[in-house]
Amino acid sequence: MSIGLLIFILATLGWHIGMYSMFKKAGIEAWKALVPFYNTWCMLQKMELKNYWFFLQFIPIAGQFITIWITIKFVEHFGRFSVGHHAATTFLPFLYFPYLGFSNSERYAGKKVVDNYKKSATREWIDAAAFAVVAATIIRTFVFEAYTIPTPSMEKTLLVNDFLFVSKFSYGARIPNTPIAMPFVHHTMPFVPVKSYSEAIHIPYTRWFAKDVQRNDVVVFNFPVNDTLINDKEQQFGSQTTYYQAVREIGREQTWARFGDDIITRPVDKRENFIKRCVGVGGDEIFVKDGIVLVNGLAQPSFPQSERYYSMEVPANTILEKENLAEMGINVRIEQRDLEQIDPTHWKINITNEEIGNLKLPKGYSYKIISLPVDKGLFPYYGSDTIHNWSADNYGPMLIPKRGSTIQITPDNLIRYQRCIEVYEGNKLENVNGKITINGVATTSYTFKMNYYWMMGDNRHNSLDSRYWGFVPEDHVVGKASLIWFSWEGGPRWKRLFNGIK
Repeated sequence: MSIGLLIFILATLGWHIGMYSMFKKAGIEAWKALVPFYNTWCMLQKMELKNYWFFLQFIPIAGQFITIWITIKFVEHFGRFSVGHHAATTFLPFLYFPYLGFSNSERYAGKKVVDNYKKSATREWIDAAAFAVVAATIIRTFVFEAYTIPTPSMEKTLLVNDFLFVSKFSYGARIPNTPIAMPFVHHTMPFVPVKSYSEAIHIPYTRWFAKDVQRNDVVVFNFPVNDTLINDKEQQFGSQTTYYQAVREIGREQTWARFGDDIITRPVDKRENFIKRCVGVGGDEIFVKDGIVLVNGLAQPSFPQSERYYSMEVPANTILEKENLAEMGINVRIEQRDLEQIDPTHWKINITNEEIGNLKLPKGYSYKIISLPVDKGLFPYYGSDTIHNWSADNYGPMLIPKRGSTIQITPDNLIRYQRCIEVYEGNKLENVNGKITINGVATTSYTFKMNYYWMMGDNRHNSLDSRYWGFVPEDHVVGKASLIWFSWEGGPRWKRLFNGIK
């Protein structure tokens, strides 16, 4: 167990143990303090505050400091109003709450004490809000962050509009490269198309209590090729069509001539957040054969909710819809293009591994795997005829760089690892008539400074992942997706609430 995770567990225990005794003093059944979110509901009821504060906690990002504000108000009902007590509630609740709960000199004073306190309502709001914002910023930066699934690339493991908690401590707390930034905003101010951060101060990559990503973890990371992007106002580019893709398709000069005013750069911590599954770590050799991922020559287990396209043959003039597919055990999402008719007797359907295992086909129906065609848009884009014959279903082999490992620089290795050497690890590489110099020194080999990872979406035929843009450096890793705390599709998806992510 890492030191960071141990501290997180002890802090969580301290918070709940303290709140358990505080509830007893307040005349609330103590066990209710141990139930997430229900405990804040009980606080609001006891303090006679409006119920809407409870629901505001579920707003992504902003909800974090609403929860902190509720606990500050609860502490005030113990007669503690000073800046010091608010600071202890905000930054050291795992120590301060046990003190309030177990100290014989502390008691629950109730609403009358709060009503009789002389500080103005405006001052009270400002003090509580300021502490809450600071605390929530620290929590979001170093402990965990709320994240929303925007695309179907991880379906059906994760669904669009799943709300996740992403643990920042799982791989160690990453210090922001750009510490001067607007709280709760990623890279652009809301409503105003300007940067939310300043690069006046830049901190090199630093991670406290660092721990490596493990194979098969579901990981949130900064999109590596988002360092330069076309910030097109119609959202046709950015992370959907990258700057580098435009350069490959129409050339650098044409790209700058067409999009020059919209081309911007971003530091690592302000690049778009992506979420994928880590299928390979530093030192692994990745090979995809007929859609099956092999790591170091061994086929990897298929996750039950991982999906891909199949061709289903049906009797002529048969119309497939959600209802009759459900009877076969297939759950399609029309809005995510899970179902498409190819011709009068064939349909393309996105089906999970679990559904294939439990499929109930009517008589006259059959299915087979669809293999994606050769795709010259796959990483590393250039090279031998072998590479040009790769597809997303038949890809590789590709060796993932590992910290401390050394490669010989060959033409084939150069097209695979040049970006790692130049961009991610900050070296100046020059290739003059086949002679390679790195930082002005002629060389035939290179030793990597960082670990790299290979990320793929569970929705294998609908995922923009490492097959298309390459490796994820360790300094781009944000955190581990840990828990689905809310999910929405025309209403709450109750069965998904508080599910762990596998």
